[in-house]
Amino acid sequence: MEPDDQIPDEEIRARAHDIWDRHHRPEGYDLQFWLMAKRELEAERKSKLEQEAEGPATT
Repeated sequence: MEPDDQIPDEEIRARAHDIWDRHHRPEGYDLQFWLMAKRELEAERKSKLEQEAEGPATT
């Protein structure tokens, strides 16, 4: 991803909180959930950009 495409911390924080909550709120895993959230969001963005680059699907 380009530096201009940085995911806002607030978006990562919200996703990390959701992941933490789904994992029954364990203590001491803040960094792991933050990194997991960031990777998920980056993968989603990359997938979306690739789909947009391919153009509309024709069937």
